[in-house]
Amino acid sequence: MSRTSRTALLAALGLVTATGATATVFGATAGAATPGCKVDYTVTNQWNTGFGANVSVTNTGDPVTSWTLEWSYAGDQRIGQGWNADLTQSGAAVTAKSLSYNGALATGGSTSFGFNASYSGANTVPATFKLNGVTCNTATQPTDPPTTPPTTPPTTPPPAGSKADNPYAGAKVYVNPEWSARAAAEPGGGKVSGQPTGVWLDRIAAINGANGSMGLRAHLDEALKQKGSGELVVQLVIYNLPGRDCAALASNGELGPTEIDRYKTQYIDPIAAILSDAKYAGLRIVTTVEIDSLPNLVTNVTGRPTATPNCDVMKANGNYVKGVGYALNKLGSIANVYNYVDAGHHGWLGWDDNFGASAELFKQAATAEGSTLANVTGFIVNTANYSALKEDHFTIGDSVNGTSVRQSKWVDWNRYTDELSYAQAMRDKLVSLGFDSRIGMLIDTSRNGWGGTARPTGPGALTSVDTYVNGGRYDRRIHLGNWCNQAGAGLGERPQAAPAAGIDAYVWMKPPGESDGASKEIPNDEGKGFDRMCDPTYTGNARNGNSMSGALPDAPISGQWFSAQFQELLKNAHPAL
Repeated sequence: MSRTSRTALLAALGLVTATGATATVFGATAGAATPGCKVDYTVTNQWNTGFGANVSVTNTGDPVTSWTLEWSYAGDQRIGQGWNADLTQSGAAVTAKSLSYNGALATGGSTSFGFNASYSGANTVPATFKLNGVTCNTATQPTDPPTTPPTTPPTTPPPAGSKADNPYAGAKVYVNPEWSARAAAEPGGGKVSGQPTGVWLDRIAAINGANGSMGLRAHLDEALKQKGSGELVVQLVIYNLPGRDCAALASNGELGPTEIDRYKTQYIDPIAAILSDAKYAGLRIVTTVEIDSLPNLVTNVTGRPTATPNCDVMKANGNYVKGVGYALNKLGSIANVYNYVDAGHHGWLGWDDNFGASAELFKQAATAEGSTLANVTGFIVNTANYSALKEDHFTIGDSVNGTSVRQSKWVDWNRYTDELSYAQAMRDKLVSLGFDSRIGMLIDTSRNGWGGTARPTGPGALTSVDTYVNGGRYDRRIHLGNWCNQAGAGLGERPQAAPAAGIDAYVWMKPPGESDGASKEIPNDEGKGFDRMCDPTYTGNARNGNSMSGALPDAPISGQWFSAQFQELLKNAHPAL
């Protein structure tokens, strides 16, 4: 659908289309002089085993502060992923409840939610709905007759200049055949080899394909084959800034600190030219822009205990800000490109002195080099990192014997305990700074499952705040700052659209099984150095509290296949495979 407000859809969205089935239902509230509700249920696309639907709710009675919508299916429809409502199903009965941000409906106010579902046989549109217990009756106004939707998704692209509110909603996501083949060749890898992963454009040569690998056009051509007649998302990682990853070595890149012009003309411009090809206009292209860059200008510069000279250079020359702004401007001008800017992770930016300053820096970069905030669809967190999605056994507000969880050695005064709470808070902060209220977040769950036998089943002992947190935390790293090929890590939540409020998708942007960096120095022509954080014998530095690195041994350089890591991720997957 066209890019409309995630928090309040103002009208019925024009949901009656040539390709969808719609039921419009009106009803009267007891004691009210006017109908109490209007519901538009639209099947937006359908295939042989599943369908997508949008539901618009308009309150025509007295104002409400929250709402519950109920209906029952006549067939075997089963709802899977949903967005903008808390959806539950028991047998044929479905209940949709408002979320914190869309519960208040004034008289005449509307909101909308959607979902994907499975079915077999007939897919009849529900005939009756109840809003807060009141039947939405058809007596007040004629109802559009239920019809059987087509058996294939619509192929008409969105109107020129419009974009989907959430590009992942109702869409398949591209499966990289090169990664899929490597995964399938591993023992047990067939269980996940069909999952979508990001395509990393981490140097200029990757655009056309290096060392026999697929280039960007080859991936997009393959994506067109996978797309068929439905919608398909292609995930690209834009990752080649001048002086890249100034606080690390394993992920350094090919461009020197001053090579901003080369970044623009030899890297971003050729990518933009390919993505602009009308041949690919039917694809939804998600770009995640420059992982591990901007926050370094807040956390690793002079005045901070983790300062590095290289980050001081990049802050002074402004080329991180210029590069990100240029990429957002060039790529954001393409109608079917959705830009998501990297926003670190809670174990990096969750502290008070990092959080707000980083958000301000994101805004600065998004308005540099001719870009505007409108070029940003959203932000991505936890890319290629290991922070747990949701810690269930302790919260930031807990205390033990009068000592706050924030004072535990693990949390160390952070404001957040996991990635979901951090992502939602960062989104709120960015909206408060002027970013569109429709922005969504992506969370990379490729390596943050932390399952297996070491996964705690309850809180830790109440002996102290440290035993309480350490005994209950899913994230089993030695230190929150450890990031390279972590022992004990597992695959996390499988990629899915709209899993939580404000979250556009869980994604596997970092392909599982690709190394973070070499365990020892390995000469290479990709500009990638040796970082001791990838050495399992390393005793640490200020950024990880002088703790052991927790890295797996015998790893290749970053981006290369690391079978031992892949097997570790399979073994410790949560949810289990």
